[in-house]
Amino acid sequence: FSEPHSKMSILQKIADIEQEMARTQKNKATNAHLGILKAKLAKLRRELITPKGGGGVKEDGFDVAKTGDARIGFVGFPSVGKSTLLSNLAGVYSEVAAYEFTTLTTVPGVIRYKGAKIQLLDLPGIIEGAKDGKGRGRQVIAVARTCSLILIVLDVMKPLGHKKLIEYELEGFGIRLNKQPPNIAFKRKEKGGLNLTTLVPQSELDVDIVKTILAEYKIHNADITLRYDATAEDLIDVIEGNRVYIPCLYVLNKIDQISVEELDIIYKIPHCVPISAHHKWNFDDLLEKMWAYLNLIRVYTKPKGQLPDYASPIVLKNELKSVDDLCVKIHKSIQKDFKCALVWGSSAKHNPQRVGKDHILSDEDVVQVIKKI
Repeated sequence: FSEPHSKMSILQKIADIEQEMARTQKNKATNAHLGILKAKLAKLRRELITPKGGGGVKEDGFDVAKTGDARIGFVGFPSVGKSTLLSNLAGVYSEVAAYEFTTLTTVPGVIRYKGAKIQLLDLPGIIEGAKDGKGRGRQVIAVARTCSLILIVLDVMKPLGHKKLIEYELEGFGIRLNKQPPNIAFKRKEKGGLNLTTLVPQSELDVDIVKTILAEYKIHNADITLRYDATAEDLIDVIEGNRVYIPCLYVLNKIDQISVEELDIIYKIPHCVPISAHHKWNFDDLLEKMWAYLNLIRVYTKPKGQLPDYASPIVLKNELKSVDDLCVKIHKSIQKDFKCALVWGSSAKHNPQRVGKDHILSDEDVVQVIKKI
């Protein structure tokens, strides 16, 4: 019986700290106090996701095997049209019976787009699970953290309230939407105290506040370099070290219920795609945006003396797009026997260019791998 009680006490502490933060005026004098509260909050939330002494009881239904070139998680409140969107997308663009994973309460399938195989996952219970600290909520969050892209599906008639609630829950569990990792160098050491280097003027952090936040983590010796105007939250994210940075699209559904003038305004909102899931309106734009935010590249292979295989591209992630990464994706034996490669396309200085393993490929390059004899 101890786990629910400890969860309730953590949730109560989180609520108390949030109330205190809301009551505290934000100014130079209170920055250090707010920094301590933010650090305490981050530690409590971490404990909620990964409780001390292991993961607790394993529940069925959320052990989702990763498949394909990318994974997209759908998040949204009930009755926003998420299920309709998922089934229509999967119905139109999916392979036949391409269910290659263990059960999740609602899994619409795998879609093929521009030669890439993309897994679509509904993430039920992410809101209510996260809020009341249920074990199931933790498991759903764990799946969300593995997504290449998150789609937050909103009702166009009431988007802002739902958007803020969902963002708040995801942020609280270490998921950072449409953000880059903080440009802060942080290195713990055995002795020597705290060395803080600031490369630009800081509006929130100074030596005392940084010391206060580090003391909350029992860190007294560290080298820290702030390369931009950082916040206390940025520093805490770096210290915690378990944040994930995931691109996010806000899908505003039910546009058949609004005027053309309102639609023009929505199109100007960053990271937004207006659609009608029921009528399948604007799916092309949604898929194009999904592809852009996934940041994948396609590489076509060419056997010697033959035409490139344009039907089956090798899909690489933007951060893993060297010739060596391509060899690993095809087969490890090719990496072992690699001599050089010929590349045609925008990454080549001339066509073809003879390159080594470290050459960085571009979208739609053609590559012929030459093995050692």
